[in-house]
Amino acid sequence: MPEARLAAARRLRFAAAALGGVLYFLGYLGWGVWPCLLVFLAPLWGALDDAARAPVAESLLLGAIFGLTAYAGGFLWLWYLVTTFLDGNRAFGVALWILFGLWFAAGFALYAVVFRVIRGRGWPIALAGIPPLLVLEWLQPQLFPLYAGAGLVAAPLLVQTADLGGPLLLTALLGVPSVALVDTWRWWRGRAARPASAWIATLAVAGAALAYGGWRIAEVEAAARAAPELRVGIVQANLGVMEKEAQAVVTHRRHLEQTRELLAEGPLDLVVWPETAYVRGLRRPLPISGKLVREEIAVPLLFGGSSVYEEAGRRQSANAAFLVGADGMIRDAYDKNLLIPLAEYVPLAGLLPSLERWFPHVGEFRASSETPALALGPWRLAVPICYEAIRPEFVRRMMRASEPHLLVTLANDAWFGRSEEPWLHLGLARLRAVEQRRYLVRATNSGISAVVDPAGRLVVRSGLFTRESLRATVRPLTGSTVYARLGDWPGWTALGLVLVGLFAPRRAS
Repeated sequence: MPEARLAAARRLRFAAAALGGVLYFLGYLGWGVWPCLLVFLAPLWGALDDAARAPVAESLLLGAIFGLTAYAGGFLWLWYLVTTFLDGNRAFGVALWILFGLWFAAGFALYAVVFRVIRGRGWPIALAGIPPLLVLEWLQPQLFPLYAGAGLVAAPLLVQTADLGGPLLLTALLGVPSVALVDTWRWWRGRAARPASAWIATLAVAGAALAYGGWRIAEVEAAARAAPELRVGIVQANLGVMEKEAQAVVTHRRHLEQTRELLAEGPLDLVVWPETAYVRGLRRPLPISGKLVREEIAVPLLFGGSSVYEEAGRRQSANAAFLVGADGMIRDAYDKNLLIPLAEYVPLAGLLPSLERWFPHVGEFRASSETPALALGPWRLAVPICYEAIRPEFVRRMMRASEPHLLVTLANDAWFGRSEEPWLHLGLARLRAVEQRRYLVRATNSGISAVVDPAGRLVVRSGLFTRESLRATVRPLTGSTVYARLGDWPGWTALGLVLVGLFAPRRAS
């Protein structure tokens, strides 16, 4: 019987870890049931606490189960790349998907061991659970970075603290109610005293976050009312990936037609086309004429295209954003810095040329290291392209380099079909608007295009796989946030706390 009870308890712990993973992916962007994030850590922490006297291997397994479950439900959208990106090579797609999943789960397996060690040294769950999670999110290399706190973009009052500490601070806030839930569970089962301090701390943190959110939203709205207006139009032509490459003339014509329709409805100060909307390469250096791109349209046009360089007799291309001024000249452009591995370049291709044949649609782009703003009259625009908008530290670097008045991001999510990815991508872009307190304009080929205000709220948005044109008024803003100035200070703080938990003198029981 004792062995049977031990086996049953072990199965319950495994089920609890899996439940935590389910709550994680349901609460995150894409699925969007954000209240799940308020308790997603509690089942894992409870299981790890119950396994304190079991072999270390069980803690590793609990963390891995949590990570694999979260990955399996949260990264289903990667399967769409098998057809569109890998030409239907299912075996290779399965191998890559499993490889990414194992790496993701390995991080949580290590996290579980760190939690166990810190708890074993007498420290409370708050120290054992929250700081190591922040360090994991901050330091583990990921193809697509993941911050649990980003899911709070669906809760406007709670997400406003992102301008203080970015997504890591939001993740830290999420850990507080899970601490209270685990302590309450232990008290209810007679294993601990009444956790009054945990309840008070949770209410205090929630109250402070809500109060700060209400105050900051009011401040941002007042600043926007006092700022000048810019009338912006977005063209979403609903073109597929292969269609764009095969029908360059049709692509250009459709964007021009929709731009004329937009202008027929009323004047605009800027029209935005999405990433690679103009598929013919534009030779550098600048300035060059933009009249072949915009034809008779006399409104400034921001669009995605390819910069073409000749270096040492060799042609090179860069994924770029160009701005055609009111006079028809292109004087400003931005070349993408952060290329997507396995999509815009193949890592180690120089050493292993055969790798390229496994990725038939990989681009051959060069990465820039400069982050210039594009000048629209007196206003400066920062233009992170696609993947760059999901990297908070990169957008922060763009902001510090040129202090732009407006964020404009160009993207192409057609690769991912009708999955959660376009919604996830939009949600992460919305968070950049909050972190930097700027309006954000997002133009995509097939959806979801949008305009986001500096509080992270949608002003307008398109559908998915629809032909649409959007109009909105944005306000050029100035100023810098705490996060823009200090960056990922919650990560550094969490790292210090983890070191305290691991190496400071053991606390008395």
